[in-house]
Amino acid sequence: MSEKSEKIERLSVFKTYKLYVGGKFPRSESGRVYEVTDSKGNWSANAPQSSRKDARDAVVAARKAFGGWSGATAYNRGQVLYRVAEMLEGRREQFVREVADAEGLSKSKAAAVVEATIDRWVWYAGWTDKIAQVVGGANPVAGPFFNLSSPEPTGVVAVLAPQESSFLGLVSVVAPVIATGNTAVVIASEKAPLPALSLGEVLATSDVPGGVVNILSGRTAEIAAPLAAHQDVNAIDLAGADEALAKELEIAAADNLKRVLRPQPVDYFETPGTDRLTAFLETKTVWHPTGSLGASGSSY
Repeated sequence: MSEKSEKIERLSVFKTYKLYVGGKFPRSESGRVYEVTDSKGNWSANAPQSSRKDARDAVVAARKAFGGWSGATAYNRGQVLYRVAEMLEGRREQFVREVADAEGLSKSKAAAVVEATIDRWVWYAGWTDKIAQVVGGANPVAGPFFNLSSPEPTGVVAVLAPQESSFLGLVSVVAPVIATGNTAVVIASEKAPLPALSLGEVLATSDVPGGVVNILSGRTAEIAAPLAAHQDVNAIDLAGADEALAKELEIAAADNLKRVLRPQPVDYFETPGTDRLTAFLETKTVWHPTGSLGASGSSY
């Protein structure tokens, strides 16, 4: 190009955000989108507005993935979660920008959020092969029996991500669900879904099998209602629901006796305990006779 030629201004390539379901990136089946703005009210992107059909598709994907994921060794699940942390570390600057815009934070505060989020993946990665030792074990009984208890994952868990903490809060409620062998259908923060949708890209390029985590964006109440009543959803975390919505969803979830984790005030920067790890675990107890009673055992 000669010096006399006019310099052509380059147009930015705007990112197209999509859902993350079954390891793929579909648009909402309804074709709907909604406008996402930053903390100052400026347009950031158009996010997919999930429908009830999208929610049902996500449950199908989560159920399909449950057998393989719950059957993987706890050590292997820990390796997978650590890999997610590695991938996030490599995309740190992208998430700092997205969190800053989504939550109205300075760059330094957004960086602290992203760093805490990466560390949160590492925290739960370290717990995958230890939680069974904490909540399981041999039980003393009055009789010639061994009595052993061990935790097993509940199944498909619907998760309403926190509305205000769009990234650290999101990971703080999703990571423990999958660390213990469950699969998840996640409803991202309605007003700040972009960090969650970008997390889907990280999960897809790490070692998390498709369907283990499924991420939906849109109107929280619209998507949560069919998930709470869905007969193939085994549990629901209401972290991102207000009081009125939480009550409505808890009633809907009672139809098939789902395990429900009620919303509670949480400082996500605090070091998490084991409460969220044990929230979606079931305890299996095995009785095994000793001595001359034979080699057969029973469980319940």
